[in-house]
Amino acid sequence: MIKADLIIHNGTVLTLDKDSTKGRSLTSYQGRITGIWDAEKPPEEKIMRAEKVEEIDLNGKTIMPGFIDTHNHLLMYSQNKAQVNCSSPLHKSIKDIQASVTKECSVKEKGEWILGYGYDDTMLDEKRHPSKEDLDAISTVHPIFIRHISGHLAAANTVALELAGVNKDTPKPDGGYFGKDQNGELTGVLYEPGAMDLVFDFVPIPSTEEIVELIRQGALDYLAQGITTNTDAGVGLHLLEREFDAHILAVQSKANPMKMRLMILSYLLEKGGVFSEYTAVELDKEIRKKTNDRAKLDSAKLFQDGSIQGLTGALRKPYYCDDKLYGDLIYTQEQLNDYVLDFHQRGFRIATHGNGDRAINSIIESYESAINNGEQRDHHHRIEHVQTATGEDLKKMKSLNIAASFFINHIYYWGDRHRDIFLGPERAKRMNALRDAKDLDMLYTLHSDCPITPISPLFSIWVAVNRVTRDGKVLGENQKIDVESALKSMTIYGAQLNFEEDEVGSIELGKAADFVVLNENPVEIDPMRIKDIIVEMTIIDGELAYKKP
Repeated sequence: MIKADLIIHNGTVLTLDKDSTKGRSLTSYQGRITGIWDAEKPPEEKIMRAEKVEEIDLNGKTIMPGFIDTHNHLLMYSQNKAQVNCSSPLHKSIKDIQASVTKECSVKEKGEWILGYGYDDTMLDEKRHPSKEDLDAISTVHPIFIRHISGHLAAANTVALELAGVNKDTPKPDGGYFGKDQNGELTGVLYEPGAMDLVFDFVPIPSTEEIVELIRQGALDYLAQGITTNTDAGVGLHLLEREFDAHILAVQSKANPMKMRLMILSYLLEKGGVFSEYTAVELDKEIRKKTNDRAKLDSAKLFQDGSIQGLTGALRKPYYCDDKLYGDLIYTQEQLNDYVLDFHQRGFRIATHGNGDRAINSIIESYESAINNGEQRDHHHRIEHVQTATGEDLKKMKSLNIAASFFINHIYYWGDRHRDIFLGPERAKRMNALRDAKDLDMLYTLHSDCPITPISPLFSIWVAVNRVTRDGKVLGENQKIDVESALKSMTIYGAQLNFEEDEVGSIELGKAADFVVLNENPVEIDPMRIKDIIVEMTIIDGELAYKKP
């Protein structure tokens, strides 16, 4: 007899297993899948019902494995919900941003920090970053700090700069630089974390409990998009170990019901960091113990360049808009090799941010050095975003068993500007070369990089299949992938990337009962409508975590 405390029937079951099996009903018991049938209902004579049974009639809807987003920033997204939204097209000009920030100042006590996020210089009428003078016009009593949509730049007013002790004579920091005008005066624009953090470090730190409450609110939005397993790709990015503690407490208290995978920033793992003496096994064991296996270690996180739209991504050939500009690597090759080898030898899987192809090549070189000179194991080292990887880069990654997590949403949100401003037509149409990755049979996934773009696996899948830009143009027809491959890139491929393909990622006997229920079947509808599919339910370990109101 098959035990069941959850019975789901009368719909389409997309298992996404290796044979692409479909069914119409299934059962689970104590969070594990116990049966799948190609019948409207499970055979009653084979079912042993638990004392308490939840039954869900799909009424023709589709159920598939819960989505796995392998790279986003849940904590940053959650924090943004309490900040000023400065994004476009909501804001068409710097004047519009000034109006929104002024409104926030009116409800704050004198001297309180004003934080904002999401401005995009390329979508503003002025086609430039807000300057410190623009922000000074808003307030000379409130320190103001607004992040660029890329997350790799920010604009600050004079009060914020003075509080941080930053002036035109401040030495260029490692891993960043200060914007200056032709007279050498600060513009207020801060490039990359090295410069941004010098100012942001003076923002008052919220309590761990306050951060947990923000995560609770953010997690609700993720659940509403069908995400059951989620990777925060920068734990420690701004608040160091406070972020780690908050993630652990959020999972412990079930403020965050998702299964969490944590990328730990290199700052916390290197000399002087709170986890400097830990091996990967030790840190993973501690995370699992504190969260009853609901959270796990993902990797050690490094950055090797910035953002292409911020002109800080490191390219082999110059930017389309400036033939003298190539972008910058954050570390010398020797420095990166040393970091990677240290983490590799301590057992960490390594995830390194690389947008530009020069940065991607540098990361591959560092991984290859560690693989050749260090411990031999199934490492699954990762490159994050992989925006401009060449065909040769991807072949090298495949040969070294390096996985790719593609920031596919870039095609829609910035594709037109990459084509016309940053990369030019030829490089832009090869961005996020998914078809090349698929043809190489390499391990790859898709991600949203939320809050850089909105959290929505269905939207990311839509972009991967259609490659349509905001202006309605197809960018890179020959890099489209089919719907089923796109679905797998946010389910079973994500499980493989997380070393969890035996646990989650497909609907198969014995696996976790992690599901998303959709109002339409993404395999059968017009691919251009995939982004409009509605998430009806999200189920984690057989328990309803979200139901559409």
